[in-house]
Amino acid sequence: MRNVRVCPPDLQWAQEFKAEAARVAIVLGNNVLNIHHIGSTAIPNIYAKPVIDILVEGDDIVRIGDCNAAMETLGYEVMGEYGLPERRYFRKDNAQGDRTHHVHIYQTGSLEIERHLAFRDFMMAHPDCAQQYSDLKRTLAVRYPHDIDSYMDGKDEFVKTMEQRALYWRGLYEES
Repeated sequence: MRNVRVCPPDLQWAQEFKAEAARVAIVLGNNVLNIHHIGSTAIPNIYAKPVIDILVEGDDIVRIGDCNAAMETLGYEVMGEYGLPERRYFRKDNAQGDRTHHVHIYQTGSLEIERHLAFRDFMMAHPDCAQQYSDLKRTLAVRYPHDIDSYMDGKDEFVKTMEQRALYWRGLYEES
């Protein structure tokens, strides 16, 4: 079971994203169309687990498999779809075994790309919602300091609600 550590906002997260995105872009080569910083570390002024989430738009999702060995040279574990069809997922831990990065790769045009970007952009445009998310994460981290699954489950309803609002806000979804 992984520990849950939620940290105050850190300006270094943006720099860490840029540095790692550059390394990932090199090993993925011509298959990369865009790389985005997503997840809580991409949203200013909120608490987050110090894990950099990277979203890659790929030209051909099938060819991503050709890059698995190169991603491993960067320290990533190859996870395949990992429960989400049409995604390629990689995760990286530091020497102490703490998770540091996630890379999510989708083929350009995937609605999953729009979903992630809409959530991030909505939170950035609505600091009150971002603050609610930050507060929830802090509360859950205190309640479940050694149970990442319960922490994630505790965020699920809030994230889904905000995702729906974000997609509606972006004009991609009808509000129900």
